[in-house]
Amino acid sequence: MILVDEKTRVLVQGITGREATFHTHRCIEYGTSVVAGVTPGKGGSTWEDKVPVFEGVEQAKRETGANASLIFVPAQYASDAIIEAADAGIPLIVCITELIPTLDEVTWHRYIQGMDVIVVGPNCPGLISPPAHCKVGIMPGSIHLPGNVGVISRSGTLTYEVVGQLTSEGIGQSTCVGIGGDPLPGTDFVRALRLFEADADTSAVVLVGEIGGSMEQAAADYIRTMSKPVVAFVAGASAPPGRRMGHAGAIVSGQASTAMHKKTALKSAGAFVVDNPAEIGATTRRVLEERGVR
Repeated sequence: MILVDEKTRVLVQGITGREATFHTHRCIEYGTSVVAGVTPGKGGSTWEDKVPVFEGVEQAKRETGANASLIFVPAQYASDAIIEAADAGIPLIVCITELIPTLDEVTWHRYIQGMDVIVVGPNCPGLISPPAHCKVGIMPGSIHLPGNVGVISRSGTLTYEVVGQLTSEGIGQSTCVGIGGDPLPGTDFVRALRLFEADADTSAVVLVGEIGGSMEQAAADYIRTMSKPVVAFVAGASAPPGRRMGHAGAIVSGQASTAMHKKTALKSAGAFVVDNPAEIGATTRRVLEERGVR
């Protein structure tokens, strides 16, 4: 497992909002320890008669021992929410919020430089570690199975598809991380791959990339050094050049950012690249069997 485990204590920024309320219930049902909420103006109240609500993150951390933050606040406040959590000393920040202005993302990126903090997202489904029954985000817990395959994806929907296939093959997951589709994610492929490479509970990794940017090429460079097999899929092979395809980061701006060039780089690095997402589960099973991994 990476990033979260049985000791993870989550506070939810924006807990009293509609989306946060729905997904916080799902996190608790999955087994996540949600210890606090933060909504300015509603400090001193109790969310759903379950979780204390505080005015700020610093007080919530001090009084509950929270060590992870899940952010559901509106886009115009999300950068400030990330900065507030980092200032309070929260080591893991998961931001679900989408449509954050790029300049705001640059602001919080610069602010947290040098801090001992990991940000997952924004514009992501969060992460989940089935062996620990810990979910910090919006992934559907019911499709996951405890196991030893890590998953990293730029696409939320494809994360669910991959997990569904793995589970149907009887292949459990150690941790699944949705890094998000924005051009400036807090956690990129290389950072997540490093964590999985060092994780004793992970035997292989499934990586789901997409067109736009050069994150997959950077991942390929790191995969060359890995001892664990990586199964990879790159979405967007049929996207026309220059067309925005869903995510802010999924814009083909040159030959290097096309699906073909990304797949070529991953193949040359030793990754097992599949051309059809329907083949991910079966390919992973074959790779594990060939490596003698249960």
